[in-house]
Amino acid sequence: MAQLIDKAKGFVAETVSGVQKPEADLSDMSVQHVGRDGATLSGRLDVRNPYSHTIPICEISYSLKSAGREVASGTMPDPGSLVASDTTSLHIPVKVPYDFLVSLMKDAGKDWDLDYEMRVGLTIDLPIVGNFTLPLTKAGELKLPTLSDLF
Repeated sequence: MAQLIDKAKGFVAETVSGVQKPEADLSDMSVQHVGRDGATLSGRLDVRNPYSHTIPICEISYSLKSAGREVASGTMPDPGSLVASDTTSLHIPVKVPYDFLVSLMKDAGKDWDLDYEMRVGLTIDLPIVGNFTLPLTKAGELKLPTLSDLF
């Protein structure tokens, strides 16, 4: 009986590993809005759905780090669905509070940009497999707007 169960486990594991999974790419961050209460940064997530039917997205979790510190983190519950056999673009708004922005500005230095690392977990509901999380990480430089850019 134990051999039969082991064979069944092996079959299921082999079948699941061969299932096509969506692929995702995280684009660079950009400054979307700067206000008195802080700034909103935006990251774009492009997800390719290999299936001929839509796939519901359960949630998107994110974490933004700069200078070794976590700047912002959060989740976006139920942001929609992935379009069938196409690429879906999702925008991830990241709110950075003003007090943290001031400390980041001090670290920006002469080149007026910030090095960052964005981590995203895209949780989707795949048929047969169930909930599946695609982990993504993107490191880059965020050019800060100058006063002339704002006015």
